[in-house]
Amino acid sequence: MPITLDGSSLTIEKLVAIARDNEKVELAPEALERIKVCRAMLEEKLAAREIMYGTNTGIGEFSEVLLNDEQVKEFQKYLIYNHAAGIGEPAPIEHVRAALASRINVHAHGNSGCRPEITLTLVEMLNKGVTPVVCQKGSVGASGDLAPMAQAALLLMGEGEAFYNGERLPGHEAMRRAGIEVPGLQARDGLAAINGSNLLTAISAIHIFEMERFIKQAEIAAAMTIEALLGNLKPYNTKLHELRGFSGAVVSAKNIMKVIEGSDLTTGRMKTKVQDAYSMRSTPQVIGAARDAIAYARSQVEIELNGVGDNPIFIPEDRLTLTGANFQGTPVALPMDMAGAAITMVCVLSERRMNRLTNPALSQGLPDFLAHEPGFYSGMMLSQYTADHLIVEQRILSAPASIQSIPAAADQEDFVSMGLNTALKNGQILDNAYGVLGIEFMAAAQALDFREFTPGRGTQKAREVIRKYVKHLDIDRPLYNDHNAMKELVKRCEILSEVEKVVGELG
Repeated sequence: MPITLDGSSLTIEKLVAIARDNEKVELAPEALERIKVCRAMLEEKLAAREIMYGTNTGIGEFSEVLLNDEQVKEFQKYLIYNHAAGIGEPAPIEHVRAALASRINVHAHGNSGCRPEITLTLVEMLNKGVTPVVCQKGSVGASGDLAPMAQAALLLMGEGEAFYNGERLPGHEAMRRAGIEVPGLQARDGLAAINGSNLLTAISAIHIFEMERFIKQAEIAAAMTIEALLGNLKPYNTKLHELRGFSGAVVSAKNIMKVIEGSDLTTGRMKTKVQDAYSMRSTPQVIGAARDAIAYARSQVEIELNGVGDNPIFIPEDRLTLTGANFQGTPVALPMDMAGAAITMVCVLSERRMNRLTNPALSQGLPDFLAHEPGFYSGMMLSQYTADHLIVEQRILSAPASIQSIPAAADQEDFVSMGLNTALKNGQILDNAYGVLGIEFMAAAQALDFREFTPGRGTQKAREVIRKYVKHLDIDRPLYNDHNAMKELVKRCEILSEVEKVVGELG
């Protein structure tokens, strides 16, 4: 059943389904009617020669330049040409599909002033698999993601390039093969197609989806390590966290205990320390803080997905045209900077737990570096080096982009969000995170192999999944294949999926 885009009910999960699973979309009938009403008002205002930014004026520093009737007809074409000024490799298809869906949902409010044909063509492009080729870099995240969205808008004139059925084609050819009529651009149409932070929001939505699943896997890895290190389980009692009041910590503690449930460690008959190191007993507080940060970022991204990100904005019921800055990417960029830092923080904690598994002074009797013959074999000593490299890169990338404004357009656009930089670096942070967590999983499985007690049901299932791809390290071997296998295993969430089949859905 198609996902209906009505301007108000687009969730992150729906956007991921459109972007990644090629779910069909439809424009809500009432949304189409709103678009028609708004367009009629705009045309009346044009006929009355009312001054409207980007419609019968120039843009940016040229906003005081008035256009004559002939220029109004041609202006949108040159606007798109001028703004299609990105650089670099094409953005992933799923990112561009998500951006198109996001833009359709903006139009669905009926405040953008474009012709219905523009919105309906974007719907057809999604449904028929025509994805514009869009350079990843070039947006400053204010006045929207102008460079990438303009590159996408070239297809509305039968220009640019597109991916279609696995081929990279000239835009007009992709549209022809898909049977999509090229609508062309008239007054306002071009600016209405590009003037919002849709690419950075789309990428951020996909990242939130991935971050939430990563956090659950971080809790599974933590549970495995805590068991392998014979951890005291009192710090994971939810009553402790309820007394403080942070919801993320409560959920995190609950998840850890759910994974450990059934372990001999839960009987109280095994000797444990009175109090473990911070990297163990602080896990619910730290991962919980990341949970709360990502939950806030989710709320902001979903507001943006269902808001009117455009300029100018037309309000037909009041016959009003308002210019402002609803394209500004900061409301998404700032929380997503925090979300990226949260993922890095969880990885730092993961590496510290992994260190305790391998450090003979801290590992509760485990073999040095988890090696079978320490000294002759080095076991997982070098795995920590790899995790450390990834974390240092994450720390560099965790500097916020949202404070890095460089003025543009002769200082008319003198504060910009740099939100697309946030989105791109969060992708790198996540990619490294899969590797860091994969190494902790690998070390925890190795450590549990040395223990002679019954682990928790979730812990045991996680170890079984790991052993499908990485065998126990009995004699030293090159570990890069294992590291890469574990990274991919975390990325595709197989451990999470299999553990939840045993212990139930994690919070």
